[in-house]
Amino acid sequence: MNSDKKMVLIVEDESGISNFISAILTSNGYSILKTERGREAVSITASQSPDLILLDLGLPDIDGIDVLKSIRQWSDVPVIVVSARGHEREKVEALDLGADDYVTKPFGTSELLARIRTAIRHRQKDDYGSQPKAEIIKVGDLTIDYVKRIVTVEKKEVHLTPVEYKIICLLSKHIGKVLTLDFITKEVWGPYTNEDNALRVNMANIRRKIEVNPAEPKYVVTEVGVGYRMVDEL
Repeated sequence: MNSDKKMVLIVEDESGISNFISAILTSNGYSILKTERGREAVSITASQSPDLILLDLGLPDIDGIDVLKSIRQWSDVPVIVVSARGHEREKVEALDLGADDYVTKPFGTSELLARIRTAIRHRQKDDYGSQPKAEIIKVGDLTIDYVKRIVTVEKKEVHLTPVEYKIICLLSKHIGKVLTLDFITKEVWGPYTNEDNALRVNMANIRRKIEVNPAEPKYVVTEVGVGYRMVDEL
């Protein structure tokens, strides 16, 4: 086995989906481990140390949420939840418990691969925490300069309120990850708040200022019923 290959553990009890994901990842240079049972997933994670886990929530023996809870007690391996539509509460719970991301069934091949690359890349950056944090982040024509506290789009400065700037910085520092509405509101307004409506109003203003078409945002996308994600690449 090529030691440079990233190892992905697929935890999925539907064989058709498991085989489909396995074929995609194998053809894109990943090595694969597979299981349909949650308890075995925990055991494999401990013994094989995969680079990333794709975790279905509906497993035959124990719930995927319990698998995540167990693994997060001792490992920070990237976990991407793979979930059916209509289970937004479970997605929010999984993200709050430490999942790095989620994809919704049915999903596109390119989207799945992009999410996997992002999660692995972020974990590699975290592993080198002694390196200085980026002072400037760029996505497409959007640039955020943390030192100068300036946001530009197509090299033109965007005038944001202090709250809007705090929100966009929070999203950018977790770029590629879904941030739940609850997480964002607590980070921006404090732990004893219920500012979901204020968040939506501020997000609408941010999009009006940074997006070419606020109705079809390309920088900050909505994960319906869950939260927001700043895209990692365009």
